[in-house]
Amino acid sequence: MNKSLFDNTEVAFKMKKNFHLYNAIFLFNIITKKILVGILTNLTIMMLKFRLPIKWILKGTIYKHFCGGIDIAECKKIISDMYKMNVCSILDYSVEGLSNENSFNNSCEKKIKIIDIVSENDAVPFAVFKPTSIGRYELFKAVSDGKKLLKDEEVEWSNVVTRFHKICNHALINKTKILIDAEEYEVQKAIDELALEMMKSYNEEYVIVYNTIQLYRWDRIDYLKKLFKDYSKSKFSFGFKLVRGAYMEKERLLAKNGNYKSPICSSKNETDLNFNKAIDLMFKHIKKADFFIATHNEFSNYKVIDLMKKNEIKNNSDKIWFGQLYGMSDNITFNLASEGYNVAKILPFGPVENLVPYLIRRAQENSSFEGQSSRELSLLKKELLRRSS
Repeated sequence: MNKSLFDNTEVAFKMKKNFHLYNAIFLFNIITKKILVGILTNLTIMMLKFRLPIKWILKGTIYKHFCGGIDIAECKKIISDMYKMNVCSILDYSVEGLSNENSFNNSCEKKIKIIDIVSENDAVPFAVFKPTSIGRYELFKAVSDGKKLLKDEEVEWSNVVTRFHKICNHALINKTKILIDAEEYEVQKAIDELALEMMKSYNEEYVIVYNTIQLYRWDRIDYLKKLFKDYSKSKFSFGFKLVRGAYMEKERLLAKNGNYKSPICSSKNETDLNFNKAIDLMFKHIKKADFFIATHNEFSNYKVIDLMKKNEIKNNSDKIWFGQLYGMSDNITFNLASEGYNVAKILPFGPVENLVPYLIRRAQENSSFEGQSSRELSLLKKELLRRSS
């Protein structure tokens, strides 16, 4: 395998004009500074709380870089432009902090409408949903803890299960793959159990439902091994989206405040080893599982490419998809697409104020992994230099 594939900046940034590159350089120069990110995060939250006019600043900077727009109509041009370069999109209606049954029902209907829209567009092969956008966070936590629910809570939980089935069944009818997002450790057990129920129900003929596995959790390899062992002879197949994880800072704080062992690996190196073990597991059980490798780590992407070749799996096999977040790692996304691999950008959309938690995670993630952000900066500068020479 050509290990310089991801160095091709001409392919990576073909969609971007020079002023887009300058804007990206400006942004990454800011979010690589951890202390500055902390200050700006707290300032943003405070200003939004007091309804100060900051949304236009966010929309023109970090929101524009990492998000597709406030609605699907605003995302259409991005989706079309990327698909011309063989890069698909995954529309992620990122709404957090919902708290009542009406809002959960409305959110569920929004997912159904998105499935209807994307089922008619080859450029958008997946839909995605966040479990706590269709059910109360504290309820997921209670179920994960194994607490006995009160009668009204049992009704509430039954509604959550019904919404899960409604979304996944609609995805099956429309032959659209569905990604179930992972969330915090304290609610993930309930999500895992529901995701497994959905796979049993909808993954018999082909893989529709994918559960997200966060490999910065040290217990996830054992979890995957147990699933493969317990269901080796079952009729359904697994779908997994492999990620490193998105809640590192929050998880460690929750563990400290809750006085339990942190679920997060002790180092980035341990997380990387965990992630690559998960890749090996996927190929070991490739007849039983389809997977979506969602990572900005170049080594992990190369590892999948090498294993595909060794296992004689075609570049465009529907069993394996690659994915990165919109606004990050274009050098991986567009160069993979140029070689005929299945690849997609996860494209969040929604009102600016609703996407603030997502944007904060992106800023924190980039400030925590300086090497990756530095790589982004060096590639952006390299492309500007190439264009000027």
